[in-house]
Amino acid sequence: MLTTLHPRILTRFTTKAIKPLTTTLTTSRNFHTTPTTAAMSNFAEGHKDQSKPVPHQLVHFPGLTKEVREFGVFRKVLHTGMYSQLVAMEIPVGGDIGDEVHTVDQILIFTAGEGEADVAGRKQKVKAHDVVVVPAGTQHQFYNTGKTPLELVTVYSPAEHKADTVHQTKDEGEELEDAGKDEAPEWSQQSKSYNEEKGLVKESGKYD
Repeated sequence: MLTTLHPRILTRFTTKAIKPLTTTLTTSRNFHTTPTTAAMSNFAEGHKDQSKPVPHQLVHFPGLTKEVREFGVFRKVLHTGMYSQLVAMEIPVGGDIGDEVHTVDQILIFTAGEGEADVAGRKQKVKAHDVVVVPAGTQHQFYNTGKTPLELVTVYSPAEHKADTVHQTKDEGEELEDAGKDEAPEWSQQSKSYNEEKGLVKESGKYD
């Protein structure tokens, strides 16, 4: 077992003022070319309002698990739902994700490159098409041991980051997280029973 843990054990609640939802969801972009900074903002339009969940509608990411996606940033939140969050990550050669413990479940789906997982002291080589599950409250670290970027798509349940998060580098991400500037939306931390009681989630699938 590892004896040194990253000092950040993150909790995800906010108390930000409620603002009206003013954008619509658009996610029809390709993932296999290196985007510019301006283009990056288009991957998750409609997720920038932290006050309300996204509409009850289809969200489609064509080519998201393509082997060579070259996303161009360390971390990019693609979609934040009421009970989960979809994030793309690219770990540079010789880099790592960071030794940390989350209070949410995390599933990592590797799409390109080679690396090594270290979860609760157990080491495991990982490569494209592998999946690693990290239960909530479990120490974990992932290293890029290959000669190309280690690319992955990860799912947090519930959300771990702000709905519009883009971290160009690992250091930027850690700095914002430590400063409390990368908190998941409050509505993404609500219980299933609360959402059903308030009519935010209905078995009928019908909403006003």
